[in-house]
This record gives sequence, structure tokens and C-alpha cells, in this order.
Amino acid sequence: VQLQASGGGLVQAGGSLRLSCAASGRTFSTYALGWFRQAPGKEREFVAGITWSAGSIVYADSVKGRFIISRDNAKNTVYLQMNSLKPEDTAVYSCAARPFRASPRADEYNYWGQGTLVTVSS
Repeated sequence: VQLQASGGGLVQAGGSLRLSCAASGRTFSTYALGWFRQAPGKEREFVAGITWSAGSIVYADSVKGRFIISRDNAKNTVYLQMNSLKPEDTAVYSCAARPFRASPRADEYNYWGQGTLVTVSS
């Protein structure tokens, strides 16, 4: 599975962005996808994850109620809708894949895409 994230950019606090993670590979629909982010000088942290069937979705507490993860298996794409953005959401966002179940642990993901930078100005 190959992954490519896009959709990052500069937005003012309170604004919205939608990130996309496009995947290649015939077995995409059987993989769980996760979004992670890493701010300068900080460790990478889990943001949201969705199982292969979209039957289970998990969010980090810091984004719960503001971010929405979804997937379209027909398009081999996972989305992260980010609303009510805050300056502390500024980071490089990356998507990752692992079989079936999403996990908040980065070391449990097999495939990673390159990151896309999100900058939220105050």
C-alpha cells in the first residue's frame, strides 16, 4: 500500500481544512487508516483512526468534536475534516495504514505516506 497525503495549508484559527490520503493497492479496503501529526520539537501523536469497514472510529481527545475522519473505499481515499482549528493544531500531518484495526500506536502501522503541513495562525 502506498499513501499520499494532501490538503495542508495555512488557515486562521477557527477555520477549516480537509486533508486527503490517497492510497494505491488492491487491498486498500481491508486496511485501517490512521492520521498522525508531529509539531516542531514534539513527538508524533495520534489524531484519528478508522477501521477498514469504517465500523470503528477513534479520535484523540485533543481533536474530538472538531475533527472528522471518513473513508471512501471506492476512491481509495481517507479524509480528515478539521474544523475549529487552533494554533496548537499546527503540525505535519501524516497518514498510515495497517491491516483491519486502527490503533493509536504509530509503531503498529506498516505503511506511511509523506506528511502535509498544516499551519494555523492566531
